[in-house]
Amino acid sequence: MKIVRFESHGHIHYGVYQDNGIAPIEGDPFQEDFTVSDMLYSLSSCRLLAPCEPSKIVAYGVNYKSHSDEMGSHLPDEPIMFLKPTTSIIGPDDGIVYPPSSKRVDYEGELGVVIKDLTKNVEPATAMDHVFGYTCLNDVTARDLQQKDGQWTRGKGFDTFCPFGPWIETDLSPEKLHLQTRLNGEVKQDTDTSYLIFPVDVLISFASKVMTLLPGDVIATGTTAGVGPMQPGDTVEVEIEGIGVLRNRIVKA
Repeated sequence: MKIVRFESHGHIHYGVYQDNGIAPIEGDPFQEDFTVSDMLYSLSSCRLLAPCEPSKIVAYGVNYKSHSDEMGSHLPDEPIMFLKPTTSIIGPDDGIVYPPSSKRVDYEGELGVVIKDLTKNVEPATAMDHVFGYTCLNDVTARDLQQKDGQWTRGKGFDTFCPFGPWIETDLSPEKLHLQTRLNGEVKQDTDTSYLIFPVDVLISFASKVMTLLPGDVIATGTTAGVGPMQPGDTVEVEIEGIGVLRNRIVKA
């Protein structure tokens, strides 16, 4: 099931994406008692939004060996966790704003994991019970500012620096999903999620032992080799097998 948030005629709804339209959801999709309406919105009458409203985005760095190698980093002994602010969230086809304070803004295509329910102090063995679904995510990074600061808050925290979507796929296994990032149609990143250093269950468990994860919270699982700069006017696409394509354009401030 593909869960979307969408705007139509000035109103925002959750719904289920279908080839011929969007069926609105009655109730909360993060509760098991929601129902799918018989009504159908035409795709032309809807604008897709970021598919949920997390209280936080828990992100991980250096979680593919190939990316560690290209950045000259040591392989971590435990996950490297950071946060992206909710003000960085945008949806599919929204513009990524190039900040004037940066001279290099990079794409980082990643698998996003959406949390289903309150999750605290869970072990990897039960962590997957708390997954609602999966989405495409771009951990946009002002690389020069990240390197200048020596920590990642500013470089990864600008408004519009966390596109994700276009929906949440609830019927999927994350162990070996092909992931590809394209810039203006040219393949820049090409991997699958079996190469994650720390898999999804470990990432959820690790985060839950630091902070309480809430329904709709998003975990960004890290990026692979091939990161590189974008410029205003470029189009970046993150495609993940079984989910779909997240597409955004880079725009001037």
